[in-house]
Amino acid sequence: MPHDQTKRPGPPTFAAIRALFDELPGPDLEAIEAARARERELLKPPGALGRLERLAEWLAAWQGRHPPGAERTMVAVFAGNHGVAARGVSPYPPSVTAQMVAAFRSGGAAINQICQSVGAGLQVFELALREPTGDITEEAAMSETDCSAAFLYGREAIAEAPDIVCLGEMGIANTTVAAALVHALLGGRARDWVGPGTGAVGETLARKVAAVEAAVALHGGNEPLELLRRLGGREFAAIAGAIVAARFERVPVVLDGYPACAAAAVVHAIAPGGLDHCLAGHVGAEPGHRRLLEHLGLEPVLDLGMRLGEASGAALALGVLTAAARVHCGMATFAEAGVSGPA
Repeated sequence: MPHDQTKRPGPPTFAAIRALFDELPGPDLEAIEAARARERELLKPPGALGRLERLAEWLAAWQGRHPPGAERTMVAVFAGNHGVAARGVSPYPPSVTAQMVAAFRSGGAAINQICQSVGAGLQVFELALREPTGDITEEAAMSETDCSAAFLYGREAIAEAPDIVCLGEMGIANTTVAAALVHALLGGRARDWVGPGTGAVGETLARKVAAVEAAVALHGGNEPLELLRRLGGREFAAIAGAIVAARFERVPVVLDGYPACAAAAVVHAIAPGGLDHCLAGHVGAEPGHRRLLEHLGLEPVLDLGMRLGEASGAALALGVLTAAARVHCGMATFAEAGVSGPA
């Protein structure tokens, strides 16, 4: 069942949130060395499994243990609505957000099938869907209290302490919000960051570019957390909060598409090493996504031309991560198999 943002404890202040970034724990160096030592003994030529070897090491480093695990995996989808949708920036009406949440609940969406295929649990987090954020072309998306509350709410994604968590979103007009947020953080031209999203073309795409230009002209020039408040959405703040909380709880994170990575870009802007425990599950068809991943230094696991959202690309990448962990942990060593190692 979806979670709802109600009856939560009071949110932290922006000052308290900023202070968290000064305390982010680093990787477990002993776990890294243990993973490397085992890798050298496994029944294969050195480096023969390519990136799978690095992924197993990454899991150990950020889970803080060796061997790493991938038995309990969770997919978290945060859903929010955006006032800027009234500008006609998407071919779909805002009501689709709640309708898709209902589809997640009934098991009829793509993410339900993908989660079943990779053995992952699915949780959906609704963030005040009946109260869209402010229209970012005219006002701030959220108050500081609202933004802080959504950031705090993001911790729910790792409440069950999974081995790995995938973070994704659902929200009509959220690729407009993503483009505005990234444009304000990284500069360039609005058109460099705006793409079709769910199929915006022609006049709809032109309205989308114009909305991003207007929003950044109004709110640009602020520090990253303030940009999140002014240009983001509740699901963006929640994803940022989940990323930070996962760092403290030793839960590696797999990021989904453009909106999820735009939220991550806020974390990166505040603390450049703040995404070291994060992996890009895939690079989507949205043009700005690839450009953003290059800026963040995140190498995607998959490139399937997807633009669905719902954490679908991140969930698919779980199959690769699970294989990396199981090969690392279950494969025999040369000594165990009685096979002669390299001279």
